[in-house]
Amino acid sequence: MKLIAGSPGTWSGMALRVSQFVFAAASICAMVTAFGNSNYSAFFYMTFTMMLQLFWSLGLAFVDIFSIRNKKDLHDRATVTLIVLGDWILAVFVFSGVSAAASVMILFAKDMNFCRVYWKLACGQFALSIVLASIVWLLDAASSFSVFWLLVSFY
Repeated sequence: MKLIAGSPGTWSGMALRVSQFVFAAASICAMVTAFGNSNYSAFFYMTFTMMLQLFWSLGLAFVDIFSIRNKKDLHDRATVTLIVLGDWILAVFVFSGVSAAASVMILFAKDMNFCRVYWKLACGQFALSIVLASIVWLLDAASSFSVFWLLVSFY
């Protein structure tokens, strides 16, 4: 079995998880400071998926830190299968939340011109949160594919 970058129990896997955590926390902070995410269900859904991603990434980062510190091997089928399932399900949720929020943002900014008419609407904060959530999804996709590649190498 090969050592794959981004796999659980490695430094690159821990770096992916920590960066997912940081960008998810930044996305949540940007959305919360906008003071209006609960009025629009797409923004609320994206914030909810970022909270799920935040806890998932934090938990797996702690597992990676524990594994690296104690030199434990996390490359067994049961652990990798659980991580693959969690990553892929969460990646779908995050992608759907980002897509929904981005479509509402396009509606607000381009189609309806709400951002110009209602200047108190925090369109910049919404857009920043969507960009940060998109980065989270890209990092989640990278870790999902690396762990999936590790799972495939078992067979």
